[in-house]
Amino acid sequence: MLSITDITYSIGGRTILEDCSLNLMDNWKVGVVGVNGAGKSTLFKLVTGDLKADGGAILVSKGQSIGIVRQDIPDTDTPLIDMVLQAHEELWSLMKAAETEEDPYKISDIYMRLGELDAYTAPARAAILLQGLGFKEEQLQEPFSSFSGGWRMRVALAAALFVEPDVLLLDEPTNHLDLEAIMWLEDYLAAYPHTLLIISHDRELLNKCVDHVVHVDKKQMTLYTGNYDTFERERAAKLGLQQKMHEKQMAARAHMQEFINRFKAKASKARQAQSRMKALERMDIVDAVIADRAVRFSFPEPEELSPPLIAIRSVDVGYTAGKPILRRIHENIDTDDRIALLGANGNGKSTLIKLIAGKLAPMAGDVVRSGKLRIGYFSQHQTEELDVYETPFQTMTRLVKQKTGEAKESVVRARLGQFGFSKTLADNRIGSLSGGEKARLLFAFMSFDSPHLLLLDEPTNHLDVDAREALVQALNDYKGAVVIVSHDPSMVERVADRLWLVADGGVQPFDGDLQDYRKYTVEAKRNARREEKKARDKAAANESAANADDAEKTKSPSTLKREIENAEKEIMRLTNEKDILEAQMSDPDVFSQPGKIKAAQDSYNQIVKDLETLETQWLEAQAAYEQVKTGS
Repeated sequence: MLSITDITYSIGGRTILEDCSLNLMDNWKVGVVGVNGAGKSTLFKLVTGDLKADGGAILVSKGQSIGIVRQDIPDTDTPLIDMVLQAHEELWSLMKAAETEEDPYKISDIYMRLGELDAYTAPARAAILLQGLGFKEEQLQEPFSSFSGGWRMRVALAAALFVEPDVLLLDEPTNHLDLEAIMWLEDYLAAYPHTLLIISHDRELLNKCVDHVVHVDKKQMTLYTGNYDTFERERAAKLGLQQKMHEKQMAARAHMQEFINRFKAKASKARQAQSRMKALERMDIVDAVIADRAVRFSFPEPEELSPPLIAIRSVDVGYTAGKPILRRIHENIDTDDRIALLGANGNGKSTLIKLIAGKLAPMAGDVVRSGKLRIGYFSQHQTEELDVYETPFQTMTRLVKQKTGEAKESVVRARLGQFGFSKTLADNRIGSLSGGEKARLLFAFMSFDSPHLLLLDEPTNHLDVDAREALVQALNDYKGAVVIVSHDPSMVERVADRLWLVADGGVQPFDGDLQDYRKYTVEAKRNARREEKKARDKAAANESAANADDAEKTKSPSTLKREIENAEKEIMRLTNEKDILEAQMSDPDVFSQPGKIKAAQDSYNQIVKDLETLETQWLEAQAAYEQVKTGS
């Protein structure tokens, strides 16, 4: 159990959490939600001990481990699969010790413990996690240092999942994942066998994976039972009651104030008026429901154009001459289209978006655009290009002036106001805005001239749940066409009515919904693994058949003798372990403990198999040695 009692934490004179208490039971799966800056990540750091509370206590049941995704993995050439295995410190140290330990009794203890930790399946389990998060099998042995930041965070996530701590804390685990990896992660976390706490703005993930929600709001934490949708309903009902109570109290307050104003000067009513004044001072006014949800925003309506807006005819596109990423694209985009692009990272979704936007020219074929077509393009990397020293008002004024030749202040502020920028916020420097505010600013910039087509490449990365909801509503109200790349399944389901699959160097309409796509990705991965295994087995068999004789012939007598000696040493070591295990299994004390006897039997069976393999290798090496010595 995780118990939080009267926790208070402040920084820089600002109180983040105040007198918060919470009890989370074992095996609960808890979503931690709240607006950006409410204190969700602070809570996690208090639980892990990275921050020290100003007051209160946080207790975890005795013997329980806490795990979190590491953000500080050093640059290293260690293979990906070893990075994951190393995260389980005890398992890794035992695996290394087993390679060097010579004391047979210590070796026996090591193998007993490795059996308890299910060490024989550890590499396979690590590989499943990495492949589920988007790595290909051939990448598992590549050095960690060869991957970029987003892929490194996937390795860190796989490492945290591999350890399987009793309490696992995940802070925005889907941030660096594509839709396919998120779908896999949803299923994995739903079946996680221990306590799980997830900070996420992904409504779909919270609905599928959690059974409780902790709402961090106004320095407090409130626990709800159920998934995110249940939390939303219960909170809405609670806020409705709160608003009614506030209105009732304000009416009573107004009535009392009116009495005081009327009779405080009259001697006969003075005592009553004085009493009412004291009662008024004591009144505990219930807070009014403040609309702290993301401000609604809207995309301006474009004039109508004749369809199609864009016709793509047999187009090849890429970045290097002669090496297209996508080939033979043949699609139309019409005025009322809502298209979501599906496909794993690296398959070419962003490349297709850039082709449609006109930022990439076709290598072959034609792209025909309507003559008056205006396109609004949003990229997740555009926030890095903003001038942090300008204000939103200054930047928008410049953009409007470049487009129209003039920029009236009232027009500029109205455009910014459509995306929740008050005069005060619009006059702050862009560098002081939050990630979500910068994203909304980009929406304002891309749509100020009423585009006919919106191209959105991962638009939700910096938006919280409420801002994502506002974006969905704005897109559904928008009268133009939309092409979207998003790892948010809820947004894709609620915005798109057409799906294009970008895979295998091409673009094809996908006939089905996201549930069908989930099944498709599972089957595609299964088939890919099956084909990879067939190819490996065939290549290994061919290589073995072609080179076996030559390999033996090229070995020198000294090499073969060394192989024989190494095999003999290993046979002797395993024989000693076998003898020790046989003695243990005959011990009545061990035999009466099912867990220990099973582990011993598993280790014993593995040693017998290894001995058989070694003895075969020893015989083959011995025969080859005799053959080389006699020169036959």
